[in-house]
Amino acid sequence: MKRTAYFLFSLLVLFGSAQTFAQSKADLKRSIEQIVASKKATVGVAIVGGGGKDELVINGDRRYPMQSVFKFHIGLAMMSEIDKGKFSLDQKIEIKKSELLPGLYSPIREAFPEGTTLTIAEILKYTVSQSDNVGCDVLLKLLGGPKAVEDYFVKHRFKNISIKINEETMQGNWDRQFENWTTPKAANNVLKAFFENKKKLLSQKSHEFIWRIMRETSTGAMRLKGQLPEGTVVAHKTGYSGAHKTTGVYAAVNDIGIVFLPNGKHFYISVFVSESQETFETNEKIIADIAKATWDHFASDPR
Repeated sequence: MKRTAYFLFSLLVLFGSAQTFAQSKADLKRSIEQIVASKKATVGVAIVGGGGKDELVINGDRRYPMQSVFKFHIGLAMMSEIDKGKFSLDQKIEIKKSELLPGLYSPIREAFPEGTTLTIAEILKYTVSQSDNVGCDVLLKLLGGPKAVEDYFVKHRFKNISIKINEETMQGNWDRQFENWTTPKAANNVLKAFFENKKKLLSQKSHEFIWRIMRETSTGAMRLKGQLPEGTVVAHKTGYSGAHKTTGVYAAVNDIGIVFLPNGKHFYISVFVSESQETFETNEKIIADIAKATWDHFASDPR
């Protein structure tokens, strides 16, 4: 009799905890809606936590321009080719001065204005961790162009990922950036598949390499990481369009990543800010506010 009573009591406690957390999930949704309500921007959010059981999406199926977020996708495609033996991380690649286009953001060009020779590992670090556009286009050329990267994700049955153009084309024509798009839900699906390696995307060595350079991302410090406690581990990739020269509208201020909690658990989060008439700082704060609200939500999860 005592065991039965204890069992029923345990069920009530668990049910109560689940019900309380369901309410807090609704609170999180309301908090995010309040963050974006007064903003002159279209914001897409996808969040997955609780071991994959808890999902929250706002405009999660809407298409957003990726901008440099697609460098994460390029990194996965390149590491897959390395796993097949077609390339190697220590393989040296010449980058000619003619490839260091002045209109592209490029720490490589700043460090080596006359051209250089780098390993693929070094180019990947520049491309993913520092969002280097020259390095990005060098990798795309090695892989066979943007279509080869898109085909990689099609092969692995990912949906809602369009990769049609390189950085040179994207940065040279405002309207064409929209050809490289994804949805917040699709971005989270790639993050989840990569981190959990459910689709066997990469070897352990390749997985660890991408994981390390994602953690070392130095761009967008005021986005996902902006309001999180100091020392929080965030592996992420940013994207940024700049403002339109005439209208001042931002087509893309993005950040997607994996955020770790003090208890060792983690959540996936993808936030895309588009069609924004807000300032750059406000756009970044939208992402930071959403990330902090999400962090607080999962940090308080009793399960």
